[in-house]
Amino acid sequence: MEHELNIIGGGMAGSEAAWQAAQMGVRVILHEMRPKVGTFAHRTGNLAEMVCSNSFRSDDDQQNAVGLLHWEMGAANGIIMETARAHRLPAGGALAVDRDLFAEAVTARLLAHPMISVSYEEITELPSSGHWIVATGPLTSGNLAQSIRASTGAEALAFFDAIAPIVYADTVDMSVVWMQSRYDKGETEEEQTAYMNCPMDQAQYEAFIDALLVAEKTEFHEGETAGYFDGCLPIEVMAERGRETLRFGPMKPVGLTNPHNPMKPYAVVQLRRDNKLGTLYNIVGFQTKMKYGAQATVFKMIPGLNEASFARLGGIHRNTFINSPTLLDEQMRLKSRPNIRFAGQITGVEGYVESAAMGLLAGRMAAAEILGRNLPPPPAETAMGALITHITGGAEAKTFQPMNVNFGLFPPIDAKGGRRGRKDRYKAYTDRAKEAFMAWLS
Repeated sequence: MEHELNIIGGGMAGSEAAWQAAQMGVRVILHEMRPKVGTFAHRTGNLAEMVCSNSFRSDDDQQNAVGLLHWEMGAANGIIMETARAHRLPAGGALAVDRDLFAEAVTARLLAHPMISVSYEEITELPSSGHWIVATGPLTSGNLAQSIRASTGAEALAFFDAIAPIVYADTVDMSVVWMQSRYDKGETEEEQTAYMNCPMDQAQYEAFIDALLVAEKTEFHEGETAGYFDGCLPIEVMAERGRETLRFGPMKPVGLTNPHNPMKPYAVVQLRRDNKLGTLYNIVGFQTKMKYGAQATVFKMIPGLNEASFARLGGIHRNTFINSPTLLDEQMRLKSRPNIRFAGQITGVEGYVESAAMGLLAGRMAAAEILGRNLPPPPAETAMGALITHITGGAEAKTFQPMNVNFGLFPPIDAKGGRRGRKDRYKAYTDRAKEAFMAWLS
């Protein structure tokens, strides 16, 4: 129908796009292939299911670009941020959630909305007519991916993304492990249970690195390449870059004090609370492409996890995205077929928050067009504006790669009176962004 918006994909971007358009008074049909057609990473048929981490990352809206993005999405009445805050778990300065309660709540709210209907079916081809948003994310089905390639005349780019394992909390040896947020950011008693810490001395660390390097790993199919996104590198790939890489990355021992041993650990493996009950913890930064048998062996070398049981082991998957600077206009429409918009990770943004934010914009822009209005993108000084500018023209098409939101995407701040320190500079970025975003909203 002419005044109806169809959205393919019920992940973060599709769910947010549906909510925003419906709130503007446009009827929405959300097409989700799960649970009829599953993926290796999803466990349920819920909308907005979190398949990798349970964290939306930093919630600091004054010193962190993703925290600023949280703020903008909240100001725009986004369903993802509102629901995340309703189901948050203690995680220091991060916004982590109980992934099951979060997805169930988003699903219930979308199904209850009078302007939204959900159709559980696989869309295998790009539609030729009507208003559509493609928000299929990194696990776009093979048939639809082929249709996208055929329609754009360009090869979709691809990289590999990996999933971290989850441990049952009651199988962790707490005589070795202790609870503490890095730099004691957990203030309340509940927040102090946000992270478990597994200490390693140098000999244990070196043995762990040796095991990582020789462990049996998932092989790539012919024609596939291992172009990883740097923000989500498998631990084996980090180890291959240098024996100290992990110790200065996810296994850094700084900001932590071991109550069991006065000696400072050489390295620390952190586990972050993954559900409200505190029964599950995910191993922070431990995305992996090791085969399941190897994972069980190697991860049990971590002190405190010797007898651990895993609710889920890690995995690896192909992550497909389009060359957005070449293919999309500033309204996120496919230049060759402007009745179709793209949103979420398939556009080349990386992360739950960034995906949902691009869904928010696509939903609003599509609804405005259906209602006969024009909605310009947010100013480039805002977090959303910086992202959409990057994917629709700010990046070099030849070298385009997935990107998290960061202050490097923002127009520089005029340093009046001399060079600013980083803290003052980031505060200036966020102050400017909030003012510009509220002006855009109004």
